[in-house]
Amino acid sequence: MASSIPASRSAGQALPDAFFDRDACTLARDLLGKVIRHRVGELWLAARIIETEAYYLEEKGSHASLGYTHKRRALFMDGGVIYMYYARGGDSLNFSAAGPGNAVLIKSGYPWTDALSGPDALAHMQQLNPDAQGLPRLPSRLCAGQTLLCRSLGLRVPEWDARRFDPNALYVEDVGQSPAALICTTRLGIPPGRDEHLHYRYVDPTYASACTRNPLRRGQRAGHDYVWVDRDGRVLPDAPEEFA
Repeated sequence: MASSIPASRSAGQALPDAFFDRDACTLARDLLGKVIRHRVGELWLAARIIETEAYYLEEKGSHASLGYTHKRRALFMDGGVIYMYYARGGDSLNFSAAGPGNAVLIKSGYPWTDALSGPDALAHMQQLNPDAQGLPRLPSRLCAGQTLLCRSLGLRVPEWDARRFDPNALYVEDVGQSPAALICTTRLGIPPGRDEHLHYRYVDPTYASACTRNPLRRGQRAGHDYVWVDRDGRVLPDAPEEFA
C-alpha cells in the first residue's frame, strides 16, 4: 500500500547548503546520524548515514587529484553538490565539501523508518535490492556498502550527478540522532601508494556491524587499527563505556 503522506511533505528540515560547505573531515563526522531521503513515486525511501569517508584534492586517493573533467565537475563546486559515479558495478553517492576537489563519500547506511518513511518504504527498498537469491535482504545488510546504499534508495548516476539537493525529491535531514563518539580509521579500497594510510573514514559505533567492514571486528586494536574520536575529531583516551 502506498504511503498516505503526500510526497511533497517532508518530516523535517532539509540541511542547508551551508552545512555541506565545510572541511571534508568535519562534514564526514557531522553527517553520521543524518538521514538521506529520496522520493520514489509516492514513497520516501530513507537511510541513516552510518559510515563516511573524506577526500581532499591534494591527496592521491581522491578522484579530484586526477584533475578537473566535466564528469568530476561536481567536486569543484561549492559544498552541497551531489557527485555520483560508478564503482564495483553500481552507483556511489558523494557530497561536495568546502574547497575545490573536496568531498565526502557516503559509504554505508541503515534503513530509517518513521512517520514519513514507513514500513512500505522499507519494503520497497528491499524490492529494489534483493539478495543473490532474489530474497529480501536483512535491514542490517540492505545499505551495507556504497553501491548497496544507492541501489536500496533508488539513486542513479544519470539522475543525480552534479545536481543540488531538492526538498521535493532528495535531501539530507537532521533527525537528532548524531552519535557523540565515533570510530576513525583508514579508508577502504585505496590502492597502495595513494595515501591509503590516512584516517579519513568515520563510523557510527552503534552500527559498526552494518558497515562495509566492521572496524570493531575481532583482531582489530584500538590505537593501532582505529581510534575513538569525538564529534570535533579529538582523539578520546578510552572507548565509550558501552563499547569498552
